[in-house]
Amino acid sequence: MTTVEKKAPLLSPLMRWFMLAMVLANIAGTMSILLMPIYLSEQGASIGQVGLVFTITSVAILILQIIGGWVSDSIGRLRAIAIGSVGGIIGYIALIIAPTWQWMIVALIIYQIPFALVAPSFNAFIAENSVEENRGRVYGITGTIYQVTGVIGPPLGGLIAGSYGFKPMLLVAGILYTAAAGLRIWMATTMRTPKEKQSKPMSMSSFKSSMGLVFGMLFGGGIITWIFITDGINDIANQLTNNLQPLYLEQVAGITIQQIGLLGSIFSIAMMIVPMFSGKLSDRYGERVPIFFGFLTIFASLWIFLSARNFIGFAVVWAIFGLGGGLLGPAYQALISKVVPAKMLGIFSGIFYSSVGFISLAAPWLGAKMWEIWGPRSPFFVTAIASVLVLPIIWIKFKLPEKSGAALEESAVA
Repeated sequence: MTTVEKKAPLLSPLMRWFMLAMVLANIAGTMSILLMPIYLSEQGASIGQVGLVFTITSVAILILQIIGGWVSDSIGRLRAIAIGSVGGIIGYIALIIAPTWQWMIVALIIYQIPFALVAPSFNAFIAENSVEENRGRVYGITGTIYQVTGVIGPPLGGLIAGSYGFKPMLLVAGILYTAAAGLRIWMATTMRTPKEKQSKPMSMSSFKSSMGLVFGMLFGGGIITWIFITDGINDIANQLTNNLQPLYLEQVAGITIQQIGLLGSIFSIAMMIVPMFSGKLSDRYGERVPIFFGFLTIFASLWIFLSARNFIGFAVVWAIFGLGGGLLGPAYQALISKVVPAKMLGIFSGIFYSSVGFISLAAPWLGAKMWEIWGPRSPFFVTAIASVLVLPIIWIKFKLPEKSGAALEESAVA
């Protein structure tokens, strides 16, 4: 009698707890982040000042993120996330009590502390708890689960802010985040990942060594360099418009706060449809295929955005934009996890996204100035063009050599 070997699930019990905490925390985050430019505007900030606020707060998160990635590599993913979550609770308190838009700069910097520690740990944790053969599908399913936050958070935030005001909305978000932080602290103190190693001492010499290795990968001329270049172009373009979208919808298109929240939900529902498909494409045909078509889809959504005039039109835009984002996420994450050594994924994520962020640092302010000088549609037009410019680079340069994961790690470090 033959026995059938039971196939292991893509997500282990540990990963399920991890994703539950991530969903709770990011429902809280998505409740407020989409509406934050409107909140700043209600506190008296002009369009240019809104851009300035997000430029200043970006500097803090870029610096914190490098340190956060190094901490994650040194003490472990779960511990780093737990420490960051405590900072998140303090951040929500600061947002609630901040009396003016100027004080909101300080509050937003504190609010970004958990992002600096959680963001570099998130993708590294998933990479360490999956195998290379199905990593694209694992990133796909976690990406799909993560989008639940965007389905629930924005409409809930829009409903509470539109009916009761922004401070009650922030209070509800803070309560949800505190629950997630408690779950993360419990995981960090009671659980260990199968591949978790002993904590390393956090000395200045180890920090410099890790920084040197990562910068060697970024500027070595290989696939990581091209990922850095294309991501930099894309980030500059997106930062021109990200913080202006809610203001455009409210002030130019006449969309209500509740409808803006609903658009965020439409985006996330659309984004939930394709991550598993993107992961399968990555595992079978290589990551460049879904990345290429993801950028092409985003270009189409931005082109439609420029001609949309009512809620239905913008709903179509956000749905197409969500499909493009869903194609990009798992493929990018799987590609980076294959070309960067696992023990350096934390600090690589911190330095990589901080370096990209420093390149685009002035973009929110520049996008606001373009709005004021050439009109509100001008920064969105530039973002659309940038989405097309990166397509040939992606198709030509984003092809992995025929090597095993171990060989890739050796070549990356070298």
